Amino acid sequence: MKFIGRVKQLTQIKKELLTDGMRMVLIYGRRRVGKSELVKQAIKESGVKSFYYECKQVTEASNVHSICEIISEVQKLPKLGYSSIEEVLNYVFKLAKEENIVFVLDEYPYLRENVKGLDSILQSLVDKYRETSKLKLIILGSYVDIMKSLLEPSNPLFGRVDLPMNLKQMDYYESAMFYPLLSNEDKVRIYSVFGGIPYFNRLIDDKKSVKENIIDLIASSGARLENEVSMYLSSEISKIVNANEVFYTLAKGFSKYSDILSQSHVSSGPTLVDVLDKLINMEVVEKKAPINDDSNKRKMGYYICDNLSLFYFRYIFKYSSQMKIMDSDVFYEKYIQQDFEENYVPHKFEEICRQYLIRQNRIGNIDPVLEKIGKYYYDDPKTRSNGEFDVVSEDEKGYIFYEVKFRKRKISQEVIDEEIQQVKNTGLNCYKYVFFSRTGFTVKETDTVKHIELDRLFQ
Repeated sequence: MKFIGRVKQLTQIKKELLTDGMRMVLIYGRRRVGKSELVKQAIKESGVKSFYYECKQVTEASNVHSICEIISEVQKLPKLGYSSIEEVLNYVFKLAKEENIVFVLDEYPYLRENVKGLDSILQSLVDKYRETSKLKLIILGSYVDIMKSLLEPSNPLFGRVDLPMNLKQMDYYESAMFYPLLSNEDKVRIYSVFGGIPYFNRLIDDKKSVKENIIDLIASSGARLENEVSMYLSSEISKIVNANEVFYTLAKGFSKYSDILSQSHVSSGPTLVDVLDKLINMEVVEKKAPINDDSNKRKMGYYICDNLSLFYFRYIFKYSSQMKIMDSDVFYEKYIQQDFEENYVPHKFEEICRQYLIRQNRIGNIDPVLEKIGKYYYDDPKTRSNGEFDVVSEDEKGYIFYEVKFRKRKISQEVIDEEIQQVKNTGLNCYKYVFFSRTGFTVKETDTVKHIELDRLFQ
């Protein structure tokens, strides 16, 4: 199967693998984000000999036995007779004195929980062989908290990792490479549901419609991903009821801490803080502050940043009983179709446009370079109310306001004038206004009003 995207990360890992001397790489990120496939591709492209082992939740002896089998097979040797992880690791470090060898410990936390002092054992071996071995040790893990702890000053491995990598979801642009036959509009819709997780995106059939893909993969009883979200939460959080309550509340649009506490049935403030912290560490929820007041805790909000989780709690979790007894097409048309097209996708299109701006900013296509991008909080003195603009950027010249429209009709001068006036009424002083449109514009752009059509996002 063709490997897609991750060009920067692939280059970084290959550089480490082809470097003389010992190197240690630590890669972590949520389940299904593509850590293992990325490392396998880097090994394949670099051509370096490798021992790849996926750690299991079994005893030390069982893990050691399996590692010995892999080494014996690659080296074409009789079965190795080591009984402890320290012995077999020492053998691998010594073996790499003569040639470049990559040794991968995938799902490292599984091994760590069954081998007392494993971090210290690795630290001792890395220090012992740092000047003599050419081993490239790669450690992977999905338990983000545990993997991050390996980089802390209190951990024995602190300072030994040459390349730490927190692998995030792909953006909309790389994700769309998995389903090239879809129209650009449908790429937006599909990304809005399945996000940037390679495992999900490989399941997309771009010869089918958006509706068919959604029904086949998540919106029908027994669908491939029907239980994916709940299984991921259960694997990381013991009290799943509280996590479900928080997710369901966030999916309904509540984002402020006080609103989440009052609208959910979480028992107390400390419990809510604990659940939110866990969801943030799992990279399914994020905490955002407005770019014009990023230190004000009262103005911070919590948002679901994992698209499949948002879709699941908005449509599947809420109507799971109905889904089990209804025809899939009827269920989709009754509970998903209208809200999905009129509210859900337009909201996610805003996030896609933010990603587009960040992507263009990183490759040097925006001048002056954007220094901040995000929500903008305002107080409206005329209406004595406050609110947020969803997409605003700041650079050395000042603020740029962005309006994102995922609607069938083209944006007219009337719509542009109305939006600009609303911005000015709040006191936000912008030197430029940029409009994103799904279907185009009826007027030409000016020096201060710029247009971006949807197709440009995928060029």
